[in-house]
Amino acid sequence: MNKTTGRQVSAEAQALPGRAGDIFQLLRDGRARTRAELAGTTGLARSTVAARIDALISSGLVGPAGEATSSGGRPPSRFAFNPAARVVLAVDVGATHVALAVTDLGGSVLAERRVDQQVADGPEKVLGLVVREAAKLLASASRGVADLAGVGIGLPGPVEHDTGRPVKPPIMPGWDGFDVVRFVQRSLPVPVLVDNDVNIMALGERTAHWPDQDNFIFVKVATGIGAGIISSGQLQRGANGTAGDLGHVRVPRGDHVLCRCGNHGCLEALASGPAIAAGLRSEGLEAATGADVVSLVAHGNQQAVQALRQAGRDVGDVLATVVNLLNPSVIVIGGSIGESGEHLVAGVREVVYRRSLPLATSQLRIGLSHAGDKAAILGASQLVTQHVLSPAVIEATLAGNAMAG
Repeated sequence: MNKTTGRQVSAEAQALPGRAGDIFQLLRDGRARTRAELAGTTGLARSTVAARIDALISSGLVGPAGEATSSGGRPPSRFAFNPAARVVLAVDVGATHVALAVTDLGGSVLAERRVDQQVADGPEKVLGLVVREAAKLLASASRGVADLAGVGIGLPGPVEHDTGRPVKPPIMPGWDGFDVVRFVQRSLPVPVLVDNDVNIMALGERTAHWPDQDNFIFVKVATGIGAGIISSGQLQRGANGTAGDLGHVRVPRGDHVLCRCGNHGCLEALASGPAIAAGLRSEGLEAATGADVVSLVAHGNQQAVQALRQAGRDVGDVLATVVNLLNPSVIVIGGSIGESGEHLVAGVREVVYRRSLPLATSQLRIGLSHAGDKAAILGASQLVTQHVLSPAVIEATLAGNAMAG
């Protein structure tokens, strides 16, 4: 029982401290509430809630949202999260492209651009492009650097999440150990968060389309193969940022195939876009890249369709073990090859449902990405908002505003 109000306090409220940053978390769902409703949920005195709400309104993160129905007297004011208060720069660096977007704090895209760029050209050239394009995008969204809450960047290789430095990325010469955060902050002095591209794709896909699924795996099949793993609602990065690197798991039928990592039989050497293309070339078809494979499949070429189906079986071979180990409820297949249609997914399902434990697959759903090529952008935005809208950071921001005032 709350001694101040005499009301019973819920388990949610008992776990909720009285800081403005914690109260803000209740408003992040977008639903407008009155001060009285927030006091009832938290068990705090109305005067305390009012002071916290005033601080959040001063920051711009919370704004008025009309009036509630009155039970007599003046109708009480309602308040809600204001996602337009700040913006995020979301960046997806691929093997051959850089996609950028400016989003609001709710993940809505305000401006976006995609540029052809080889990641192998090195960090200075790629990140220099990012900084230049950021200025253009902010201007096109009628926002400035002062409105920027943070920058989220996805890279196509292993990343040490705490520092944002790439770790021996196989297709990124010159990037190993490079201080991405410091380079970007020279021009954009805001928090910069960096992660592996498939991790941010998992965040983006789950946030946008599977928010109620706490055990979720996103598999990217493209130039490489990797997985973003969300377990019990948390993204799993592992000890060194390499969790989910499915591409270098051994597949028995590939014993004779040499992978670029130096081992034989890696999944990536059999089922990635370049690997499928190489197999089709050996059969006399013109296929230099994964994009050529996708084009052949789209035109109904049966050799390409069968090659894609077999790639799905190979991916399924690895995922069957993952399903038994992690027991996800949803597996989403994405990436340039993964999004090419149902043929690859059909191969995945064929093997996973046959080889995984019946209990593990009884409610398992396996399907194509809904977010498509927007998954990484949505995830990079989410990476930033999870940080800058966390209770501790909100509290620090409000304290800084109070000192400045």
